[in-house]
Amino acid sequence: MSQSTDHDTPTERGSVRSAIANAIVRLHAEHYGRGPTRARTHVAEDVVLVVLEDAFTTAERTLVRSGRGDQVRATRAAFAEALADDFVAAVEIATGRAVRAFLSQTHPDPEVAVHVFLLDGGPPRGA
Repeated sequence: MSQSTDHDTPTERGSVRSAIANAIVRLHAEHYGRGPTRARTHVAEDVVLVVLEDAFTTAERTLVRSGRGDQVRATRAAFAEALADDFVAAVEIATGRAVRAFLSQTHPDPEVAVHVFLLDGGPPRGA
């Protein structure tokens, strides 16, 4: 008899993806002043990938248009580092698994950001 996990059925996987996307969008809206208009979450084995589009503020778009996309990328990297614990907690709560690594990258044109979470086999920290 095979043992099932909490995320075996398509409906449960879909609800995990939705929970992660909604939490990440909410965190962006709270801390950046604006959330992305498109967010997709992909979950495969021990990897969670969140793709965010149309997430920049008006000021960031102005910087990109003026050729300062590197400054937007650097600022977004600093924000991701500052919010890493919140992003990680959202994924751990949704998946029921610990996150062992978090990576974030922003691409100014086209306007895309990705958050990658590598999952551990065990429960979230402190659980």
